Amino acid sequence: MFDSQACALAHGAVDLAPDGRAVVAVFDSPVATQLLHFAATLGYRVALADPGLDGVAIDANTDVVVCDHDRPELGPALRDALRTPARWIGVMGSPRHTGPHIAALQALGVAAADIARVHRPIGLNIGSRTPAEIALATLAGLVADRNDRPGGFVF
Repeated sequence: MFDSQACALAHGAVDLAPDGRAVVAVFDSPVATQLLHFAATLGYRVALADPGLDGVAIDANTDVVVCDHDRPELGPALRDALRTPARWIGVMGSPRHTGPHIAALQALGVAAADIARVHRPIGLNIGSRTPAEIALATLAGLVADRNDRPGGFVF
């Protein structure tokens, strides 16, 4: 006999987490698609904001993930996210390069202390290359951070 709860999960019927956690993916991209899919499966409320955050509810249980660091709207989108009570704000990008978000936010007059709230790179270091791997690493990092854990193999 099949477990009805497992079947419901397989068909996308997932109860929302009781703590009201949410993920907002900023900018539509293959990573955003995977991120929102995985996050919904983990019980997060999910939303896509593209190009900006207008109409998206962001509270202290919301993690904001910017899924494209090359968009011209990067600075304004991050500035607007920093004006919210979001629990966590991060932007995708390689740690080998200076994040373009810094100059974009500085040009908008955002204070250095606020710029420092933006996490980059995001997610656990698992050698992610594909959109699904990047989304998986990002969500694993968010879950670890939410649970006050370092992630990785440190227990």
